[in-house]
Amino acid sequence: MSVFLSSAALVQQRTSKVARVYLSLGSNIDPEANLRIGVDELRRRYGDVRLSDTYQSAAVGFEGADFLNLVAALDTDDSPARIHKRIEAIHGMAGRARATDRFSSRPLDIDLLLYDDLILNEPPLCLPRSDILKYSFVLRPLAELVPDLVHPETGRTISDHWLEFDKHRQPLVRVDLSL
Repeated sequence: MSVFLSSAALVQQRTSKVARVYLSLGSNIDPEANLRIGVDELRRRYGDVRLSDTYQSAAVGFEGADFLNLVAALDTDDSPARIHKRIEAIHGMAGRARATDRFSSRPLDIDLLLYDDLILNEPPLCLPRSDILKYSFVLRPLAELVPDLVHPETGRTISDHWLEFDKHRQPLVRVDLSL
């Protein structure tokens, strides 16, 4: 069963329920160092963080250096709004300044993909994040971590989505990176 809440309710509500959260992390400016900053800060703030493998992919929507990307899974009782604030603080630690152009190089990009089976569409919090089904660098590492997870909007498993994804359109290369 999916849950719908207003962003105002999410900001004020802090339940004792622990949610399973999935985040995508990417970087194309000093990516190894900046991904380490991101993962280290997530571990410092949330404890145990499971990581997918890391994948290299071409920049999408602009000309730029290749990105390194991965997906992280963690459990938290933080609200989505609180997680969003923490993500923005981690971006700042990596030296990211919000550009007006969404498609540009960046030292670190962390996006909240899923918060249990919550469906929310109140920007900046849109869950599940549409990037899951759009980009191989999000879908493949998520399918690696939780192949049997059911997408809250489609009702299909993440592995089913990955099996049907056009992998030639957005090729990935697995990178050996210890985080």
